[in-house]
Amino acid sequence: MEQDVSSNVMRTFRTLDKKSNRTAFITQKFEETFGGPPTFIASAPGRVNLIGEHTDYNNGYVFPVAINKYINIAARKRPDRRVTLYALDVDDSWEFSLDTLPTIPPQAPTWSHYFIGVASLLLRKSRDHDHRDGVLPTASGREIAGIDAVITGDVPIGAGLSSSAALSVAAALAFLTAGSEPEVVESEDNKKKLAELCQRVEHEFVDVKCGIMDQTISLLGQENHALFLDCRSLEYEHVPLNLAEHVITICNTKIKRELAASEYNKRRAECERGVDILSRWIP
Repeated sequence: MEQDVSSNVMRTFRTLDKKSNRTAFITQKFEETFGGPPTFIASAPGRVNLIGEHTDYNNGYVFPVAINKYINIAARKRPDRRVTLYALDVDDSWEFSLDTLPTIPPQAPTWSHYFIGVASLLLRKSRDHDHRDGVLPTASGREIAGIDAVITGDVPIGAGLSSSAALSVAAALAFLTAGSEPEVVESEDNKKKLAELCQRVEHEFVDVKCGIMDQTISLLGQENHALFLDCRSLEYEHVPLNLAEHVITICNTKIKRELAASEYNKRRAECERGVDILSRWIP
């Protein structure tokens, strides 16, 4: 018998159980959509970066903090290889078969690309023993399963808080949990490998040449700590934030940004070209 959702919240994000109202809300919406309860909820936080803009994709140092805003996915395993998704916040649905991957139909909404990408890369690893990012998805090599899922969150979309990274991380956790492999990301080493996989999702399926920071802090963030991360080696240190009477204030300007349609990829290409030129004189 599958566990009730209240006892099967992803342990990776221990603060999820504090948001009982949000958990009850997404559970209700799942029941309305699919006619029964979810068996687990996967969750991933957004982030702010205190210092180190444009240094993550230049393999420099960054200092991000995970925030108490999340992308949540209520889901259950299907008996077949279908993936049926409902994005509550944009009132949009999409479904696909694991057997058609990695094809992205032209009419597929952008948000679904993250699920298609995550599923494609996890399947590629299990089928082809692709270990470029480590041992993921599983030591057993078990393939991922189809899922029913409802997606919602309180990370503002397009506000610079990494809602896209949180979505890809939560999607990966959902597929791994449905495949009875949540322990794959119990270790911090495997969390780093999963962060690299989610970065590749954005590169290959969303056409955003992002760095590794957002996915890493979403997986490795700790309460009341920042993450001092070397984006070249992925070595990191959790640094306590002893703010005393101070707080970190995040302001939403309401100005939306779309990295795939912005100058982001151009800036990255310019930085890479600059490094290539400088490296001729400074090895």
